[in-house]
Amino acid sequence: MTIPAGLTRTVLRAQRDTGFLAAGVLPHLALVPVWAWAAATTARTGNRLLTVSVSAALVLLGTPVLTAVQRARYRVLIGVDVPRLTPTAPEQWTWASTARWLAATRPWRKIGYHLLLGPLLALLELLVLAVAAASLAGVIAYAWSWALPTGIRQDWFGHLTQLPAYTAAGLLLLCALPWTARAVARAEARLALGLLGPSRAQRLQERVDQLAVSRTDLIEAVDAERRRIERDLHDGTQQRLVSLAVNLGLAIATRPDLPSDAREVIARAHLEAKEAIAELNDLVRGLHPAVLEDRGLDAALSGLAARTPLPVRLRVDLEERVAPDVESVAYFVISEALTNATKHANAMRTEVMVSQVGEVLRVRVTDDGLGGADAAGTGLTGLAKRVGSLDGAFHVSSPVGGPTTITAELPCAR
Repeated sequence: MTIPAGLTRTVLRAQRDTGFLAAGVLPHLALVPVWAWAAATTARTGNRLLTVSVSAALVLLGTPVLTAVQRARYRVLIGVDVPRLTPTAPEQWTWASTARWLAATRPWRKIGYHLLLGPLLALLELLVLAVAAASLAGVIAYAWSWALPTGIRQDWFGHLTQLPAYTAAGLLLLCALPWTARAVARAEARLALGLLGPSRAQRLQERVDQLAVSRTDLIEAVDAERRRIERDLHDGTQQRLVSLAVNLGLAIATRPDLPSDAREVIARAHLEAKEAIAELNDLVRGLHPAVLEDRGLDAALSGLAARTPLPVRLRVDLEERVAPDVESVAYFVISEALTNATKHANAMRTEVMVSQVGEVLRVRVTDDGLGGADAAGTGLTGLAKRVGSLDGAFHVSSPVGGPTTITAELPCAR
């Protein structure tokens, strides 16, 4: 005879939930002797100060232990992980910092769970266990009735009609036991998550902090990968192209006896190799300028201003170097703004100002071009997203007729 898989799962779940409830009776009743002693001592001696102080100390000492026991019970027996709330202790204990720490740890909720709610949950658990015991006793009614002495069984009036009723009632209770125990276990788990663990707002804040850290790590990883690609192109592909251009130049200079067609082909290849080197230089510089990493934002912007075909008035006021990712974003904002001013705005001159005010790096690029820049365009949208990745602010002011001002504010404290 094969036992159905569903029935097996139901029986195992009922055993697990019933065992979970049975394991919770003693922890839930652990503080009952404390307040029972306090009530009895107060009624007998009238010394409330002593009983309240002693019982409060016992409750405060027992709450962390009972909380750890309950967390272990939920985790081991039913697989529910009650998160641990461990806020950072203040560096200096004052009334305000203590109040904030108490608001974050919420010890009164744990105390209320163990001191007030615990006995009620223990009573509910005992009721479920009583139902389980009654159902088993009813199911095996015929067995334990025949185990009774013969005289007692013969004097039991109506046992032949009562035993079937006991058995039927036991079967009904046994069938209802899995769902009853499951409902009580779920109710206890929800109460524990709400009272012993962090609140929903605290869980959301922890999640936001985790996402912020992971986003920072991702930005740093992308920036490191960009620098690696720049080094590989500069040290590998670019050097090979330079070597190719040198060899082609030598071939033209040292072989005057070459046919004119071959010389023309070599000269064209030499020119294309030099153009490829120039384009690769621009690509490498666009990925991550080496001078930005070696000497900082001021030197990198000076080189960028020197390469721009427009007159650039550059002013950089930095007390010290900022984080590499902040430097990178600021550089690319300025580079893209100067490129737009050169190619699209028909500007005659530009002005770049970089300053650090507190923990904010402010970047402003102004040109005297035609204006009318579309803030929703691909280039400016990409800059806005890059600035937003650092929780920065990006603004574009470009009325028709100019001037165009691009402003970015980047937080330096990461």
